[in-house]
Amino acid sequence: MHQGADALTNQIDKIIAYTDGASRGNPGPAAAGFILINTSGTQLQANAFCLGHTTNNVAEYTAICKALNAAKQIGAKQITVFSDSELLVKQINGEYRVKSDQLRPLFRQAVDLLGEFENWKVQHITREKNKEVDKLVNRSLDLGRDVEDERKLASQNEKPIRLGVLISGGGTTLTNILDYIKTGRLNAEIPLVISSRSTISGVEKAKAAGLTVKIIRKKDLPDIDEFSKRIEEELVAANVDLVVQGGWLCFWKIPPRYLPRPSDGPGEYRVMNIHPALLPSPTHPQYRRWARASFGGKGMFGHHVHEAVLNAGCKISGCTVHFCTNKYDKGPIILQLSCEVKDDDTPESLAARVFGQECIAYPHAIKLFAEGRLIVENGMVKIKS
Repeated sequence: MHQGADALTNQIDKIIAYTDGASRGNPGPAAAGFILINTSGTQLQANAFCLGHTTNNVAEYTAICKALNAAKQIGAKQITVFSDSELLVKQINGEYRVKSDQLRPLFRQAVDLLGEFENWKVQHITREKNKEVDKLVNRSLDLGRDVEDERKLASQNEKPIRLGVLISGGGTTLTNILDYIKTGRLNAEIPLVISSRSTISGVEKAKAAGLTVKIIRKKDLPDIDEFSKRIEEELVAANVDLVVQGGWLCFWKIPPRYLPRPSDGPGEYRVMNIHPALLPSPTHPQYRRWARASFGGKGMFGHHVHEAVLNAGCKISGCTVHFCTNKYDKGPIILQLSCEVKDDDTPESLAARVFGQECIAYPHAIKLFAEGRLIVENGMVKIKS
């Protein structure tokens, strides 16, 4: 794992959840909510959900199940849950039996989810110490719909970094970055999306989000130089600070303005990519089976990568965020996050687990760039504290 990634992983590994549920009428209109924060106190997620007509206890159990699922999806290994429901806390900790047939399935779900974490605690707190999630739940009840806390965590005094996002597929990376921007976890804006294909869902998602989309297809231009020039023209016109490749499958010649220029004076890497494996792949000649493995390079994208990881018998995989050069997957590594490869994994199941790590790593790398904390020396990235 690259320098700086340990600190990021530690902040994500250990999660604190505040949960609450409420019913106006008991039974009556109900809602459940949670807030996830990391060990440094940064809010990661905050959501509340309308549940229709049910009891207060069902709402409380639904809240903890929603929180545990969300923590698991972002890769948490340890979790502490705080709830102001004394009954729920005592039942989860084995002090009280669950007598209600209505609660028993939710209780079992909560216990099963907790069992998937390496360490867990469920503790009782007073309502006065649970005010934030209580407000979120009541807001959901007042509005009659699901809500998300959109508090701005990024400093509004800083100018947002301008991102140009390149896509070739479903736009899941773009959607994730937009979510981080929307919830204030990333101080950025996206003035331009470039797609190498016209009929992909990523284009529709970008347009639905109100983003400017330009279609630049390689087959519409005479050669790679013209293709690359058109991309550069649009990026320059949009005045982007950083180019973010999000499922971009086309080679383009990155122009000097986005690469270090040792012969011409100072420069910096300004194109970033994320790869769904740990780069570089193992190639030590001692391991003949692994020596044939290639997790990066031309043609290594999507399921091809995950198939190669499984065929190599790897026990861990993950994602690599790196700066781009004009060679496939060869740029300096910014950070990496890892995940387990399970014995019964398919390329699809492994891809889903890796993508969970991608959703964390890419926005964090962009944030580090925006803060001027990435320094490249001798082809290696150092992260300033």
